[in-house]
Amino acid sequence: MGFLTLFAHHRGFDPILFGGQAMMVVSGILVVAALTYFKKWKWLWKEWLTTLDHKKIGIMYIVVSIIMLLRGFADALMMRAQQAMASGDTKGILDAEHFQQVFTAHGTMMIFFVAMGLMFGLINLVLPQMLGARDVAFPFLNSTSLWLFVAGAGLMNLSLLVGGEFAATGWLAYPPLSELQYSPGPGVDYWIWSVQIAGIGSLLSGVNFFTTILKMRAPGMTLMKMPMFAWSVLGSMILILFAFPILTATLAMLSLDRTIGMHFFTSDFGGNPMMYINLIWAWGHPEVYILVLPAFGIFSEVVATFSGKRLFGYKSMVGAIMAITFLSYVVWLHHFFTMGAGGNVNAFFGIMTMIIAVPTGVKVFNWLFTMYRGRVRFTSPMWWFLSFVFTFTIGGVTGVMLAVPAIDFQVHNSLFLVAHFHNMIIGGVVFGYFAGLTYWFPKIFGFKLNERLGKYAVACWVGGFALAFIPLYILGIMGATRRLDHYDASMGWQQLFIVAGVGVLVIGLGVLFQILQLAVSIRDRNKNRDTTGDPWNARTLEWATSSPPPHYNFAEIPEVTDRDAFWDMKQNKSQKAKKPDFKSFYMPNNSSGGMFIGLFAGLAGFAVIWHIAWLIAVGVAGVIGTIILRATNENTEYKMTKQMIEQERGSKL
Repeated sequence: MGFLTLFAHHRGFDPILFGGQAMMVVSGILVVAALTYFKKWKWLWKEWLTTLDHKKIGIMYIVVSIIMLLRGFADALMMRAQQAMASGDTKGILDAEHFQQVFTAHGTMMIFFVAMGLMFGLINLVLPQMLGARDVAFPFLNSTSLWLFVAGAGLMNLSLLVGGEFAATGWLAYPPLSELQYSPGPGVDYWIWSVQIAGIGSLLSGVNFFTTILKMRAPGMTLMKMPMFAWSVLGSMILILFAFPILTATLAMLSLDRTIGMHFFTSDFGGNPMMYINLIWAWGHPEVYILVLPAFGIFSEVVATFSGKRLFGYKSMVGAIMAITFLSYVVWLHHFFTMGAGGNVNAFFGIMTMIIAVPTGVKVFNWLFTMYRGRVRFTSPMWWFLSFVFTFTIGGVTGVMLAVPAIDFQVHNSLFLVAHFHNMIIGGVVFGYFAGLTYWFPKIFGFKLNERLGKYAVACWVGGFALAFIPLYILGIMGATRRLDHYDASMGWQQLFIVAGVGVLVIGLGVLFQILQLAVSIRDRNKNRDTTGDPWNARTLEWATSSPPPHYNFAEIPEVTDRDAFWDMKQNKSQKAKKPDFKSFYMPNNSSGGMFIGLFAGLAGFAVIWHIAWLIAVGVAGVIGTIILRATNENTEYKMTKQMIEQERGSKL
């Protein structure tokens, strides 16, 4: 821990670390060179970096998340290679310290910078259009949230270049290991401030989308006429508003422990490490449902569309979402049944954990009943859904097993728990977001993705997932623990670790198919172009716009009379033939303020990590100054007239 010097805290030469550093530097140089060669700097600034268009902000979230996904997947490959090789006298490719850093980075990236980024990206792309709105409630706040997310991701990657280390504490950084005495380097501080800055951005997004759902719905769209995806986002945003302040306060206290010698979570002077674990999981378990609820909403839209039927059990689905939202706050202690809280406490949290499985089961049965007697089209989004049902059901069953304290005592901190967690996050969250990306891709970009390659990707993902994680269930029962970088050959575990490693490679093949799918789809975009705005014969309002939609979404705000608003419009010929009556409206001007807030926040976080007092002052002053400048700027909107809309469309309306 300490002050920045040219070679501060760098380890000796490590070929893997050097490879990561070289890849980052070379990639950065290539991007700068390409932008310069093709003279795209002005285009990048005007069209992307300063935009307040929620759709472009959504695309940027997804781009950053995919980049972080590829890095997180590389970490997974390293961990599985290490565990497959490091048996007996063989030490593997990573030393113990480096393995723990890779383990921590993988978990942190996948939760905070992949899953959260994909979630906010899809919400930005779809939610306002689905509600019949022209924009989100707070466009500038939306931009600020994105750039805080980018700043957090950048700070995490910067740890490779400046300092050469990341936290080796596990992805939730439990004290006392994360305290200064046991982790004196800058790695834990990089973890704290990358998560803290991105987390504040997530909290601001929660405020924005919660307000958007409550205040920006089209006329006639009551709460009980909202699409199920909007309900799922509402539940997720409620969780964010209650859970993320806990994370912000917890990380602030841990940072104060490390930087100015406070004792919130040390055993000295009245501190308590168990308080940190309670607080971090009071955020951490709702976080699981923050991520999975929007995925449930995506599956609801996909299943209804490709079954050609109205969603079965709408009211029970709404009730299930709200039940999950409430119950997710009363199950956090099941993450540490072994702490010695006592039988009564463990029994309460065990029962609550079992109860929360009920509304989740309700949703699965409703989806299956929606498919029943429907004209089901087995497109690639439906393949993602069916893969989800398979993997998520396994995860749900093992989750109920872990809810029994007696079972949890046996498999606590084992690879059984790791397999269960990945069942829920990959099988539920990742498959859901991939289904959403595939489903809404023609709406976002104006052409469909290649179906054949998409199905190959699904098959590799679900097959690789089974190979990668079913062995971990077995290993967990056999006693293999988390964070295991070496084991004795006599344990007989190596064959199962090798199978798990092969599974990761099969998932990697799925990732390659997705990359190939995107490349082939771009090549064939003219052949697969969506000229109708409704390539799937869908049911909700986002499909009422062109593909891709204009920056203002709707020239005329639609009136909603039915739960499946767009389906109703297609059936109601008189409404469809109604002559449009366009009126002027206001849209937000571009602004660089959000980007500068993110830049200064990242600068302040970097300065705290390295104890550079003057740079902390610059970063904080920059954030405050940018906010003041934005607040005093009166030129934040421009007027869209009928003539401007006609000019953009290229014909008279």
